[in-house]
Amino acid sequence: MLSLIWTIFFLHVTIYVVNTVGASTIDSLLWLLYLKLPTSTAKNAREQSRLKHEVVELKRDMNNTSSQDEFAKWAKIKRRHDKTMDEYEQLNKKVMAEKSSFDWSVKIARWLSTNGVKIFLQFWYSKTPVFALPDAWFPYYVQWILSFPRAPMGSVSVHVWNSVCAAAISALAELVTSMFLQTTRSTPVATAPKMQ
Repeated sequence: MLSLIWTIFFLHVTIYVVNTVGASTIDSLLWLLYLKLPTSTAKNAREQSRLKHEVVELKRDMNNTSSQDEFAKWAKIKRRHDKTMDEYEQLNKKVMAEKSSFDWSVKIARWLSTNGVKIFLQFWYSKTPVFALPDAWFPYYVQWILSFPRAPMGSVSVHVWNSVCAAAISALAELVTSMFLQTTRSTPVATAPKMQ
């Protein structure tokens, strides 16, 4: 079992990654993965894609057929186009409703597994010290601030450790990003010699 120090640290790393990558990106990726599973939603999504392709093909055929010169052929394609378009729209409504429900479920699960866990840990371990401070290293008011709100005096509380982890991860990510950008900018690009 991970200690409380590392649990909170890894929780904040996860929160930072989710916030950096973006919740909508993660939702889209999970939706695509969900569509790979053998479910009725995946079957409907494949059928929706097939119908969309068929509608585009029929529309192209309809535009390539003269409605005056080849009216019978054009009318037949138009009827097939309209019928396929209706099927596509009905299936599209169904798939979009399922996607909306999926997105809602994913958002709730993501919030519960990140911020919900953070709030739970702050509540459950509010009186538990994350780690003890060495005796006589810090004045009383610093010890009081570090143990705020309910941890024993001379220790670091869960609330303070949460704040420290969030700030440290954010600062470290900024530092790594700026170092990476600096090294990629300073790397000279080899150019081909000019021919004369």
